[in-house]
Amino acid sequence: MVKTLTFKQARSETEKSGLMRFSRLFFYLSIFLLVATESYGQGERAVLKGRIRDASTGEDLISATIYVQQTGSGAVSNAYGFYSLVLKPGKYNIKVSYIGFETIEQEIELKGDTELNFELTIKSDELEEVVVYAEAEDENVKSVKMSVAKIDANTVKQLPTVFGEADLVKSIQLLPGVSSAGETSGGFNVRGGAADQNLVLLDEATIFNTSHLFGLVSIFNADAVKDVTLYKGGIPSIYGGRLSSVLDVRQKDGNSKQLAGSAGIGLLSSRLNVEGPIDQGKGSFLVAGRRSYVDLFLPSVLDDPPTVFFYDINLKANYAFDADNRLFVSGYFGRDNFSVDDFLNNDWGNLAFNLRYNKVLNENLFSNVSLIYSDYRYNFDILRTDGYSWEAHIENFNLKTDFTLFQQGDNQLDFGASLLYYDFNPGDISPNAESTTVPTTLDPKFALEPSLYVSAKRTLSSNLTIEAGLRLSSFLRMGSEEVRLYENDQPVVYNSQLGRYEEANVVGFESYGSGEVISSFYNLEPRLSLNYQLNDRSSLKASYNRTVQYIHLISNSTSPTALNIWTPSGPYLEPQLADQVAFGYFRNFRDNTYEASAEVYYKDMRNQVDYVDGADIQLNNYLETELLSGIGRSYGLELYVKKNKGRLTGWLSYTLSRSERKIDGEGTGGPGINNGEYYASNFDKTHDLSLTGMYKINKSLTFSANFIYQTGMPITYPESRYEFGGIVGANFESRNQARIPDNHRLDLSLTVNTKQRPKWDGSWTFSLYNVYNNQNAYDITFSPTGAERGAEISQFYTDRFNTQATQSYIGFFPNITYNLKF
Repeated sequence: MVKTLTFKQARSETEKSGLMRFSRLFFYLSIFLLVATESYGQGERAVLKGRIRDASTGEDLISATIYVQQTGSGAVSNAYGFYSLVLKPGKYNIKVSYIGFETIEQEIELKGDTELNFELTIKSDELEEVVVYAEAEDENVKSVKMSVAKIDANTVKQLPTVFGEADLVKSIQLLPGVSSAGETSGGFNVRGGAADQNLVLLDEATIFNTSHLFGLVSIFNADAVKDVTLYKGGIPSIYGGRLSSVLDVRQKDGNSKQLAGSAGIGLLSSRLNVEGPIDQGKGSFLVAGRRSYVDLFLPSVLDDPPTVFFYDINLKANYAFDADNRLFVSGYFGRDNFSVDDFLNNDWGNLAFNLRYNKVLNENLFSNVSLIYSDYRYNFDILRTDGYSWEAHIENFNLKTDFTLFQQGDNQLDFGASLLYYDFNPGDISPNAESTTVPTTLDPKFALEPSLYVSAKRTLSSNLTIEAGLRLSSFLRMGSEEVRLYENDQPVVYNSQLGRYEEANVVGFESYGSGEVISSFYNLEPRLSLNYQLNDRSSLKASYNRTVQYIHLISNSTSPTALNIWTPSGPYLEPQLADQVAFGYFRNFRDNTYEASAEVYYKDMRNQVDYVDGADIQLNNYLETELLSGIGRSYGLELYVKKNKGRLTGWLSYTLSRSERKIDGEGTGGPGINNGEYYASNFDKTHDLSLTGMYKINKSLTFSANFIYQTGMPITYPESRYEFGGIVGANFESRNQARIPDNHRLDLSLTVNTKQRPKWDGSWTFSLYNVYNNQNAYDITFSPTGAERGAEISQFYTDRFNTQATQSYIGFFPNITYNLKF
């Protein structure tokens, strides 16, 4: 008996069978991980639980350690300062520690389940030295996690910056495996991945654009940041949706002990942060704001200057109903504006909101439920009488729940689920009252991204620790939408006569109603990390992770711009997939004063997109006709040496790597890009060296310096010019076969601490960016010789076949900032 199905029915049957198959496999593997970690659970036990906080502010301390001397094991506090240990009843000596704080040693007797909270005080001797730890001592050697970088907000504040603003994104670019596309890059690249392949979270909310002022300043206000963790590999299964990395940024909770704050006044921007207790310390709040005033100074140096400024606001509050129930509310709002009087107005920015509820369900089961909203919005207005307004945005709603089951020793089980809803608006064009522009609305797109995850950490022996995880992700492209149907299901084909790619023949349309599934994808993402400890000072680590990305940033620039056009996977755009393996050796020296690591990695990527020559992606309703799909690979060596404490601290990082793409044009009848051979990606940098140092001269003076050297970015140069039909065009070399000049610079800063009043501390920071004024190109444009403004028409005609290159760069830039804490 043969069953005949329509196209939609066949796809629906395939989706159902695929979902059932993946769900069954996920269920079986989850049960296996759960059973494997529950083998300890027989016999008498007692649970020691509580929270670890900063005694002076009441802030939860993330990744503080509690160590049990008799068992040789311990626990690490989670993102909310909570810890739980499963032990047998008896007497124990415990040690509670956190970098930069006095260690607490205490003897306890466990007769049953016990709650014990700790408040740690800042070490008094820290005034005599600089400390750049961002995690517990020995954590880099003993932790099962590898390819993870943590950076402390206080360290970020000590580094020289271009505008005197402590910059989190620029700081992580000083770490191995992390680079940028240029001095004004609005994003960052991790291990050969594109900037849109990084999941950036602020208190769990997705941030779609990380920069202000076209990439000169990041959106993260260091005064409001508590913890920063970057996962380059071995990514835990709780995270998903991006291919290359996760940057998890946590805001401060606010001072629950007393009203306090900080402020800063610089040449180009100022900031203010206020925090304090709620209901006699049962909760706390934080409000932080920044505003630049470049727009106030430009009129004094330029005639008819543009208006350029940014501002942002960070908000957070929390309230503890009792020891086991706590509510958090956090938010962020930031905006940039660039306008020219009577010509254009351009503004863009992020909005994020998170409502979280923590509950300790029993002695060793911790839960967190979050309702999250994120929005990135872009507006562009042409103010002439024949002008128009263009608005685009991407909205994201996320309902997620996470559980942690703390088990015997430092074993634990994490599991949870999330449901993401996307609303993509690629463009809405509204003409001015007297404009002849035709109103246009590009097709909005909608999608759901449900996911489940489970992860188990298990100590198998005194030397071997394993963390295994699994993530089941899915993506449903939803209507309403009318989808084009192309001949041979191929939206772009090669015209051999003209030697170029063109839009394929459209053979029909298929309409989908609101909520109807257009395309669906299901993927299993296994994660695995291993740590084999050679001795107390060194270890070998290995990791593997598969990651999947269902949304794509459509931009043919080398880094994200203010106009970020995101689009979902669908009928002609497959999800991106990556498999990454990494191996590393980790070693500490001289009682953890020094730490060093060497890692090698290989990343294989599929469904990577690049653009056909001459691609037009602006206001294009059918982007699939401008894209080709292929594969990618990246591989490299990362070396890292860090001095953690003393008057002189800092680190040296070096990355030797390659990042390549191969777009063979399969199915299009054409040669693909670069004749189907591997070519360097836009963000390939062979050598990347960073040297960062901080020296505490005395209690009042701290000197800091950065030196960077990077291989120049790949670029495609024009090799000749031609004339056809009276129009002069350019012939270009093969894709990314040349490079811009290598990039290197030295930055310096001096911080002078001044005591103002008993409860007021002030400091002056003097910084010099690009001390020797090296012309590091971040952009190169090409034009006919004589095409510059003011050239005579006759001269332009004579030189129209000659090409000149113009590079943009940031030269020497001094800055002074006054900072105040109260």
